[in-house]
Amino acid sequence: MQLVTKLTLISLLSFPVLHETHDSQIQIYFQGSLLSSYVKNDLTYHEIDEPLLNPAVTAKVTEDINKKVSVPPRDAYLDEDNNIKEHENGYQLNERKFNRQLMDALFSKGTIRIDVPLQVLHPRVDSELLSTIRTQQIGHYVTYFNRHNSERTHNISLAAKEINNTVVFPGELFSFNKTVGRRTKEKGYKKAPVIVRGELSEDIGGGICQVSSTLYNAVDLAGVEIVERYHHSKRVPYVPKGRDATVSWYGPDFMFRNSYNQPLLIRSRIYGGQISITIHSSEFINVKKRNIPSLSDNLSQEIQRSIF
Repeated sequence: MQLVTKLTLISLLSFPVLHETHDSQIQIYFQGSLLSSYVKNDLTYHEIDEPLLNPAVTAKVTEDINKKVSVPPRDAYLDEDNNIKEHENGYQLNERKFNRQLMDALFSKGTIRIDVPLQVLHPRVDSELLSTIRTQQIGHYVTYFNRHNSERTHNISLAAKEINNTVVFPGELFSFNKTVGRRTKEKGYKKAPVIVRGELSEDIGGGICQVSSTLYNAVDLAGVEIVERYHHSKRVPYVPKGRDATVSWYGPDFMFRNSYNQPLLIRSRIYGGQISITIHSSEFINVKKRNIPSLSDNLSQEIQRSIF
């Protein structure tokens, strides 16, 4: 590493020596507008006579410029009417080109203009892929809840929205906690009934375990590899005995791996007092479905009148 640094310094010092005035600048433009301006002397070492970019300073400049111009890509997704919303490419600073431009500007006389070079960021899921993996439904599960419990219903809706339109690629590991994120007041979650050590209590995010349990049954039916799943300490009424998947931010997670050779698409929807989760993929997938139990109609009606 020291040898590379020395060789780099030697090559840089081989540039012709230019003595700039103290007000010579490098002006950074983006889409025709001045974004930032830097005095050349502020970007160089002051301990030597020759102009040499200070890596610590230029790294900060690069970081600041990237924050101002970067736009994350947006995946294609299905709206409420199952219409495809087109993907959007993102952009970030092309750091290699930008650093080369900074170097060239330093060894040019007078004030120099640099137009920000961009690098395209492609989304994980483009419109073409989405149109392919929406074609075949390979898993479906529905659970019921009391929609008159507004706080719990609200939490279920938030978590269901977070997993909706998620695409899991072949070999990829899905984590419920990672996908949904931490359940906090700041994110809109409310206090609702939860089960803690076998006892019914209330906590922020109560109800999301029904989302993870519904998802578990949907993907289990689709024959995917279940990697991590835990039961509640007390039976829950919205799935058959032993078919639940409890989750907690600092505790249990529900995880599965896509063991198929095609991506999986998760669709999650709320209809009145029920949550419906479907798993989709392409027509080329070779599905090995499992048989799983479902709730009886009488039990479904009881749930809709309970605290859950």
